[in-house]
Amino acid sequence: MDLASTQHNHLQNHWVREFGRQEGEKEDEEIVAEIMGRRFFPDIIAYKAWEGFHFAGHEIRITEATDCYGAVVWPSALVLCYFLETNSKQCNLVDKNVIEIGAGTGLVSIVASLLGAFVTATDLPELLGNLQHNVLQNTKQKCKHQPCVKELSWGIDLEKNFPRSSCHFDYIMAADVVYHHPFLDELLLTFDHLCKDDTVILWAMKFRLENENGFVDRFQTLFDLEMISNFPSLNIALYKAMRKGRMKARPSKLKV
Repeated sequence: MDLASTQHNHLQNHWVREFGRQEGEKEDEEIVAEIMGRRFFPDIIAYKAWEGFHFAGHEIRITEATDCYGAVVWPSALVLCYFLETNSKQCNLVDKNVIEIGAGTGLVSIVASLLGAFVTATDLPELLGNLQHNVLQNTKQKCKHQPCVKELSWGIDLEKNFPRSSCHFDYIMAADVVYHHPFLDELLLTFDHLCKDDTVILWAMKFRLENENGFVDRFQTLFDLEMISNFPSLNIALYKAMRKGRMKARPSKLKV
């Protein structure tokens, strides 16, 4: 092959890569716009701050508190909710046993409940009041299984509150649980305790600082990890994970 042909092929490959990048960015922007379009705000300012969301054929109203990380709906939760709704056939939650760790305002737990799962929404004790309020307000007489709210402080009394012998979860869900906090070791321990050989972890993560990002490497010492989708404009990745060696037995066809 002569130099001109080599240069031509190199330029052509560059164009193909650039086109692919532009198409990827366009797709990212379109999907992100659709996801964020599920959120709406009240026309009139209410006594308590709330946001509205459209998922699973329902209008969901979430009460928030701006003074606490766990009482605000973060974009990662919307990404995970959108995934659950748009993959409801491939990821059928009907009658499945689901636990959400770090449930916060409860949006993911609510959507999973509306899609037919038996859900346990968990978080720190100081967040349970608002979490219970949101879950009850948005699921009462709307779900096949009424979800429950339970305290879960990562790494603490796991066997006492969630004994391995009797607790079996089909899915563990988590949205934006990795950020600048000192409990990453306890978080990994909690994933490890709750996850059985056939449990599927669905985890939406926003990438921030390198220190927190290193958690992914540690996570992969225990679990096989597959990126289902990536949203560069939000710095959010959506992962599916299972225990080491179990992913091959359940190949994934899921995507956003």
